[in-house]
Amino acid sequence: MTAPETAEVSLDSLIQGLRGFIESSDRYVDEINNMIIQRKRSLVVDFHDLLINNKDLADMLLERPQLVIQAGSEAVRQAITERDPELAKSVRNFYMRFRRLPESLPIRRLRSEVLGKLIMVEGIITRQTPPKHYLRKSVFRCSQCGYEIEIPQPTTGFVQPPKRCPKCGALNSMVFVEERSEFIDWQKIIVQEKPEELPPGQLPRSIEAILLDDLVDTVKPGDRVYLVGIMNLDLADLRKGKPPVVSSFMEVNYVESQQRELVEIEITPEDERKILELSKMPDVRERIIKSIAPSIYGMEDIKEAIACLLFGGVPKVYPDGIRVRGDIHILLVGDPGMAKTQLLRFVTKIAPRAVYTTGKGSSAAGLTAAVVREKDTGEFYLEAGALVLADTGVAVIDEIDKMDAKDRVAIHEALEQQTVSIAKAGIVATLNARCSVLAAANPAFGRYLPNRTVAENVDLPVTLLSRFDLIFIIRDEPNLDRDKAIAEHITTLHAGEVPEGFADIIPPDLLRKYIAYARKHVKPVLTPEARERIVQFYVQMRAKSREPDSPIAITARQLEALIRLAEAEAKMRLSPVVEAEDADRAIRLFMKYLSSVGIDVESGKIDIDIIMTGKPKSAQERMALIMNLLAQLEESSGGKPVRIEDLYREAEAAGLDRQAVDKAINMLLKSGDIYMPRPGYVKRVLI
Repeated sequence: MTAPETAEVSLDSLIQGLRGFIESSDRYVDEINNMIIQRKRSLVVDFHDLLINNKDLADMLLERPQLVIQAGSEAVRQAITERDPELAKSVRNFYMRFRRLPESLPIRRLRSEVLGKLIMVEGIITRQTPPKHYLRKSVFRCSQCGYEIEIPQPTTGFVQPPKRCPKCGALNSMVFVEERSEFIDWQKIIVQEKPEELPPGQLPRSIEAILLDDLVDTVKPGDRVYLVGIMNLDLADLRKGKPPVVSSFMEVNYVESQQRELVEIEITPEDERKILELSKMPDVRERIIKSIAPSIYGMEDIKEAIACLLFGGVPKVYPDGIRVRGDIHILLVGDPGMAKTQLLRFVTKIAPRAVYTTGKGSSAAGLTAAVVREKDTGEFYLEAGALVLADTGVAVIDEIDKMDAKDRVAIHEALEQQTVSIAKAGIVATLNARCSVLAAANPAFGRYLPNRTVAENVDLPVTLLSRFDLIFIIRDEPNLDRDKAIAEHITTLHAGEVPEGFADIIPPDLLRKYIAYARKHVKPVLTPEARERIVQFYVQMRAKSREPDSPIAITARQLEALIRLAEAEAKMRLSPVVEAEDADRAIRLFMKYLSSVGIDVESGKIDIDIIMTGKPKSAQERMALIMNLLAQLEESSGGKPVRIEDLYREAEAAGLDRQAVDKAINMLLKSGDIYMPRPGYVKRVLI
């Protein structure tokens, strides 16, 4: 169909062509019958089917969509009127909607040449207005003679009533008649390009899209969608004395929310064959661990933990309705220059869905959700943040210790409950944030001090530390053999050669698909042997805490983390069951974590209180003793402040050295249990 012919095509011939297309296909005849049964208004047509049936019509749809969509909607009305006149009378508008266009245009590439054309774009909904009412047809009545005139309204601007009555010629007599005019539902959404498609160093672009009638409220913020629609201009921007620059918006013909689970990765039958072949290899787990950031030397335990985080455990809902997360959270604490950021960056590339952010560059609203005021109407609405956009994926937070204390609180709920609750400006909402969190932090004193606990070393509240399933300390300790191996590894890479560590690695693309496949299809169940191993380990660790002066080594929170790790180990093999070997590997990883983070530096015993409360049992006992001594000294002095020298003397008599007393006093001052009224004196804070 050439351009001159296109211009001459009449609406009637288009309606006939589309009517013939519907009636000639059994599939669409069935769809029409379903519409009548379910009282729907829209017939969704696959563009591919139209292309095979009538190429001219398909080409014209792309070039002159407004006309073809109007004709299609009329064709649907005629088809329904024939079969069910009652429904056709009761429903004012029927629609023909088109899906799956040949190509999807990136939001970044929308230019002037697509105006007025039918296009398809993909993105994430970041904002949504409440439904409003759009005036489709306005009816004006002459106040003099009662003559009525119907005027269809465009999506932009408002058509003024005629100056004169067409019948009696009276001036300014046309009055808007609300009850005879036709209104339909209207909603505006903002669609932003997907984080994984964002070029480095660029701000994400977004477009405004208008949903009409039965499309309203079919999608929500945080959803990944693809939209088919027509790019139109917002002519309301054109004003006298202003430059003729206008913005565009998309009038949506069809919107579909992509399946929430890792939809952006397409796995072909060929990929599936490769994935299943790979899973049958006896060393598949070692290969996966080797394939995680192979350019970084060593760190096998951390890489195995990251592999567990990528595969994840299995979320469960208990019979009483309580939901238990399956996502694994990991915190890396390390000296500068230990490739923490490189590891994090690699995870964002390999995870099927990931959002990367840094602590300094994120606010509480940016991480969770913000309430934003709309510039035109002044209304408030929700805008999804990083943790919501990472739903069913991985949220990577670098330099988490640099965040403001008030912003860190926002992460608490997302880590444990996996939701984000917000109550601002009259909006009370809970959004899903079912993501794993991989975070990195630098030690508070520049380097990690082994004689201090993890809570003292990291500038993070204990409430946050205790929510991570695994915490790894990466220390920069000189070691001749290791240093030589690292130096050789790095120089080999810089020389453009391939180090030994790159042998047998899985290509990143295939690994990404492997992870997506495992997360979607594999839900391993614990075997009796694996359960026995985990129960045995838990009971053994708890048994160490039974002696009167022993610290608590493990709690139920760590037991759940162990089960998640064992499930992730089984997922790596695409196994439907968690075997004893998986449980053993999870226990080994867990012991690595406990032995580096959960060791009381004074007693040498494993003490989970270091992570749960920030103070080992030995420190808690010492602080209690100091508080008792302080209370006695205050009593004997009639409630006056106590000299620190007197406290030293009493503490030494009780078997504590000066250094331990200093440490305890500093902790008590920090926690606000005691204060210094003047230098050299301390007093308890009495509530």
